[in-house]
Amino acid sequence: MKKFVGLVGTNSEQSTNRMLLQYMKHHFSGEEDIEVVEIKDIPVFNKPEDKQIPEEVQVIADKIEAADGVIISTPEYDHAVPAALINALNWLSYGIYPFVDKPVMITGASYGTLGSSRAQAHLRQILDAPELKARIMPSSEFLLSHSLQAFDEDVNLKDQEQVDKLDGLFKDFLTFVAITNQMNHNHEQNKKDAANFSWEAN
Repeated sequence: MKKFVGLVGTNSEQSTNRMLLQYMKHHFSGEEDIEVVEIKDIPVFNKPEDKQIPEEVQVIADKIEAADGVIISTPEYDHAVPAALINALNWLSYGIYPFVDKPVMITGASYGTLGSSRAQAHLRQILDAPELKARIMPSSEFLLSHSLQAFDEDVNLKDQEQVDKLDGLFKDFLTFVAITNQMNHNHEQNKKDAANFSWEAN
């Protein structure tokens, strides 16, 4: 059984993206282990000169390092990911590099019709940054639209077509994780490159 981190991409107390990850944790519990991880307690990134990482951030980084992959569910604010998620990723690429070569699946839920599609594209761009260097599953989007009506009282997805799509994408992700694990011959050098990268020198 593989271990995954399900990162809630918002600090909102009431988020259908959290519900989506909770659903995935329950729905796939017989196959894989998904731990839903919050970012809402992470302090504002302030680039400390001593590179002292807050305990809340280090705990998340350790979970990501130990995981076989990460699932990030993001809402969409003004065609972009929430500031809270950018803040978390800033910390998670400052002196620590848990995302380097880590397989990532992106999902998203929104109240409207687009299901956070533009935020997901934005997140792909961020995760491809030199300090993060995640391995993002290609050609895959799970876009849960009208998410306030998508779940029943037991936090189950009501639309069977959406369930089937998520099942297929998750199976693809498991294959992607297996393939990615065979492509880590340069992992240590990739970590060094992330640590040594400087925007000021470029």
